[in-house]
Amino acid sequence: MNGGSSPLTIAVVGLGFGRDFVPIYRSHPAVADVILVEPDAARRAAVAHEFGLAPGYADLSEALTDPAIDAVHILAPVFLHADMVVAALDAGKHVACAVPMATTLEDLERIIAATERSGRNYMMMETTVFGREYIAVDELLRAGAFGDLALYRGFHIQNLEGFPLYWQGFPPMHYVTHALSPILSLLGTTVASVSARGAGRLAPANAGGGFDNPFPTEVGQFTLRDSDVLADVTMSFFQTARSYVEGFSLYGERLGVEWPIDNVGPMTAYDMLPPASGERGNRVEARSLEPRDAPERLPEALQAFVRPTDVLLPGMPSPARVEAHHGGSHPFLVHEFVSSIVEGRPPLIDAYRSAAWTAPGICAHQSALAGGAEVAVPAYGPR
Repeated sequence: MNGGSSPLTIAVVGLGFGRDFVPIYRSHPAVADVILVEPDAARRAAVAHEFGLAPGYADLSEALTDPAIDAVHILAPVFLHADMVVAALDAGKHVACAVPMATTLEDLERIIAATERSGRNYMMMETTVFGREYIAVDELLRAGAFGDLALYRGFHIQNLEGFPLYWQGFPPMHYVTHALSPILSLLGTTVASVSARGAGRLAPANAGGGFDNPFPTEVGQFTLRDSDVLADVTMSFFQTARSYVEGFSLYGERLGVEWPIDNVGPMTAYDMLPPASGERGNRVEARSLEPRDAPERLPEALQAFVRPTDVLLPGMPSPARVEAHHGGSHPFLVHEFVSSIVEGRPPLIDAYRSAAWTAPGICAHQSALAGGAEVAVPAYGPR
């Protein structure tokens, strides 16, 4: 099994969201081949033709018996994540998986155990900590621009009405990682406890997925270990009239930075200044902050993928458009996962960190069901 300098073969599992990752893996200098895994035969054939690839497999179980495959990137529905990840690790494959890691504390432990016994890498592909907005805030924080931090606000509001049945009634906090992980990554900390409340009442038409969730929206306050910063997070998937937004804002004594109101475009920075002569209260000046793309952090072959681009790779019949959602994070995710395998090291978001970023949402939903009772969040690390 690959763990050194030989080019990798990567299986991309799920070609809806996963389609845009195919050409990024194909372009990575350490990847030799990409194998497609998708139960929808027509979709699989279309992506294979588009990117000049072999037909691939209909089922992950078939792919896991292929000795040529070094690693799999799972982009399947959430309810499949834990079982697919454990099966792939037990088959000796390195695994990347879309968020969340899992939706129960027991499944988090199952994945950690499978990672430990397999000796393979597991990486949760959390987009927000690789996006241009995160990079901008991280650079300002490292430069001391914020001063002492006080408040973090994360949010993910998305209307899931009309989505497949497995999304209907999904507990919003079970998908908290996009909204919560930036502050955990910025401060290098984890969540000690959470108190959350449900907002509104889920309409019967939106509750068909079989979940225990009665809330269209959940709001949580997360207490961080070894930090005075309060993390306030709003998660909403139904019945909340707001356009899609998925991001965070951070406030310190000298600087505050807010996510773009329409989810894309410049951020807003607020500079705290001394009071004007003879007046009370500090002045605050707002300015536009345009996050940079940081392509220098990527191999040259991946740099174009931080923005929407057209690609024409060997074997492709014609150029194909590749979007750059989630702040241009996708090539950074691919590069970190591939590099961790080639370099024989854990990825930045390994199994322990993935669990530490996922468990707070599971505990937050427990708290909301209990009317806001404070729930302790487990700590994760090597045993």
